Amino acid sequence: MPASFDPNAAALPGSGIYGLTCSPEEARVVLVPIPWEATVSKGGGTAGGPAGILEASKQVDLFDRQTGRPYEAGIAMLPIPREVVLWNEAAKAAARVVIEAGGAGSDPELLARTREVDELSSRMNAWTERETKRWLERGKVVGLVGGDHSAPFGTIKAHAERYPALGILHVDAHADLRRAYEGFRWSHASIMDNVLRETSVARIVQVGIRDFCEEEFDRIQSEHERVATFFDSDLRSRLLDGETWTKLAREVVSRLPELVYVSFDIDGLDPALCPNTGTPVVGGLSFSEATSLLHEVVRSKRKIVGFDLNEVVPAGPTDWDANVGARVLYKEIGFALLTWNRA
Repeated sequence: MPASFDPNAAALPGSGIYGLTCSPEEARVVLVPIPWEATVSKGGGTAGGPAGILEASKQVDLFDRQTGRPYEAGIAMLPIPREVVLWNEAAKAAARVVIEAGGAGSDPELLARTREVDELSSRMNAWTERETKRWLERGKVVGLVGGDHSAPFGTIKAHAERYPALGILHVDAHADLRRAYEGFRWSHASIMDNVLRETSVARIVQVGIRDFCEEEFDRIQSEHERVATFFDSDLRSRLLDGETWTKLAREVVSRLPELVYVSFDIDGLDPALCPNTGTPVVGGLSFSEATSLLHEVVRSKRKIVGFDLNEVVPAGPTDWDANVGARVLYKEIGFALLTWNRA
């Protein structure tokens, strides 16, 4: 950071994420914004997540008692990619026709629309994978800011190729193990299914899961070597029976391999913290539970090699969802850096 930078002052006009001014080349942490919500079937607005988080981040105080001074390493968000914006608009328009019809069925025109959505999604995935690899090759810690939860597939794939035996800590209300939800291969409801099928990720450890179909439940049982799911109802029951969250967090983290990628859907939190997200579900983690879970990864001596944050919908006069999202993202960055800076 420039010697003249004052972390205690208000963010300057025109500054970058968290009010910082470093370039991606100078920064230790590079954030890739992906404004994507092609297959959204309920509430929309997640494509505005990166821009909303960027703006809200400038209200976040940079000193953090848990993680110290993450800003000192340098954090930069790349410009929002215009081509991804255009692909998203085209894919969303095509998907809307299929969703409103209740699915493509055998209709040739609707099937063509479904293929168009999948092709544009594949194009976005390839772009994201290339961009992630480009910065990983430069020695950066790379995070993705979505967008709906289909957005980080390319980033996860790039990390899995660079870091063998990678594990994913998946915070979410949903299992995201559906196959081709509503006919779309790259649906936000299928991200972890696609990760299992298309990448070498060793294990996915899911936390906060409380909304899933029977097919997904059966998948969790049959994929027990690669999927470990901590259902929200089970965690709550154990807490009510007197177990501590610290004990539960340690149990969750113990199922992860040594190298960890954090995939964070904001609806994994209590919906009071993200009321405008597309598919809020009653229950979920408190902010403190989520951050202490990340802290436990650090305590366990595991390494957080990458991360993402998705499904944030900026809305309302206070932009509460973006405010919370910016703070979750700063914690992800801070805890990841602690694992990189360890001697």
